[in-house]
Amino acid sequence: MQAVRELREVEKNTSRRHPVRIPERRLQLGLPQMYGLILLTGATGYVGGRLRRSIEDQGRPLRCLTRRTEALASRVAPSTELLAGDLLDPETLGPALEGVETAYYLVHSMGSDGDFEERDRRAAANFAAAARRAGVRRIVYLGGLGHGDDLSPHLRSRHEVGEILRESGVPVLELRASIVIGSGSLSFEMIRSLVQRLPIMITPRWVDVEAQPIAIEDLLAYLTEALEIPLTESRVFEIGGSDRVSYGDLMREYARQRGLKRRMIRVPVLTPHLSSLWLGLVTPVYARIGRKLVESIRHPTVVRDSAALEVFSVSPRSMPEAIAAALRNEEREIAESNWFDAFSSGGEARSWAGVHFKNRLVDSREREVDVGTDQAFEPIRRIGGANGWYAHDWLWRLRGFLDLLLGGVGVRRGRPDPEELTVGDALDFWRVEAYEPGRLLRLRAEMRLPGRAWLEFEVKPVAGGATIRQTALYDPVGLGGLMYWYLVYPLHRVVFAAMLAEIAKRASAVRTHTLPKVV
Repeated sequence: MQAVRELREVEKNTSRRHPVRIPERRLQLGLPQMYGLILLTGATGYVGGRLRRSIEDQGRPLRCLTRRTEALASRVAPSTELLAGDLLDPETLGPALEGVETAYYLVHSMGSDGDFEERDRRAAANFAAAARRAGVRRIVYLGGLGHGDDLSPHLRSRHEVGEILRESGVPVLELRASIVIGSGSLSFEMIRSLVQRLPIMITPRWVDVEAQPIAIEDLLAYLTEALEIPLTESRVFEIGGSDRVSYGDLMREYARQRGLKRRMIRVPVLTPHLSSLWLGLVTPVYARIGRKLVESIRHPTVVRDSAALEVFSVSPRSMPEAIAAALRNEEREIAESNWFDAFSSGGEARSWAGVHFKNRLVDSREREVDVGTDQAFEPIRRIGGANGWYAHDWLWRLRGFLDLLLGGVGVRRGRPDPEELTVGDALDFWRVEAYEPGRLLRLRAEMRLPGRAWLEFEVKPVAGGATIRQTALYDPVGLGGLMYWYLVYPLHRVVFAAMLAEIAKRASAVRTHTLPKVV
């Protein structure tokens, strides 16, 4: 155990430029070499995104399987291999698992519409079969903590996925965790938003249910050490922090550390559906995820089997320590990864197979500004989130509220960075589809629509300055799609025209601000 602890300290302090130190130290400590190729699924998610960086920092050979490689291309280390694939498409899994020694399974369908349990079941079965054929030596799976038969559909599905993976015959190391506390995590962001926004909270009974939250740092330590644990057959480990607390305790501790006075009033009549709508109105948790989350936390999620404390070298921190660590990270403004930045936060991408789009509708306008392209692009790269949409923000918020009522994402996801964007970022109810600094930003709509839509900004140089072109594109589906466009078109004309005018105004202000003084 001491050898494992020492190795982890070596790995933590090893840069990507000197990965050879780690294998050499393993030999000195008498530990087995376990440096085969690692496959990571869920690398665009909250936990997966942070685990990816940890693995890269340790110099381990890594391959990421993702449906959208463009979402990771600008984020991964040069040595990390990206491979496009889909767990629901078995043909893409063979190449992804070829030569892999350890595979991380960190995906779920909680954010999707319809029967998410069936989707999770199919994805796990496909992955298990492909892993067996490829000769994978170990699967590390992150599941949910819960006991007995009275489980929420989400927790029941997480346990079922573990069973399906184990049936493959490949040894599976399953970690079952409760609430994850870390800046950017779903649970922590919900707590933060509730406490920050509401001096008096009307709370349902589920805020008193006991849980055993774990700090994201401790969870990552378990996940990385899972590569080293001797494993001849499948094992399940329950992991959690050192404290058993409720959501109410978490909110009170957050308020204490923030210096806020908050009062909670219990109301026993809020159903999971009503609770999810309430969460969606005041937190970044929109209705679909909120309902499934509430259904899960209505049941106790505490560690009953302490085997993980004996097998792993991790010493889990307390709940106050976990919140303090999350707040320290939050003070940097940008978390390493966020739950809403995962593609699953926008729900399952709608399939347009078989739909013939023949009536594309376009609303395009442009403005010339007497500044260079980089200056003209400045307001565009900052658009959305806390920076707003530059015109009629109340209409954007109203549209987000209506989207929330329809089970969509609303606008409370914001943006992960107030200054910078990368392809794949969530931006309110949009997703960054294309981004070329100083030239192009294209956003794909993730709100509920009878069709598909994009909002694009393009900057081109012209004599004496630059041209900013703003284009809204919409592919309607059926008569309902056409009716939607023409009903909202008058508002589009007002909002988009005012937005472009303000972008041009701010771009010119950048020039005025940056011009040198004439003496």
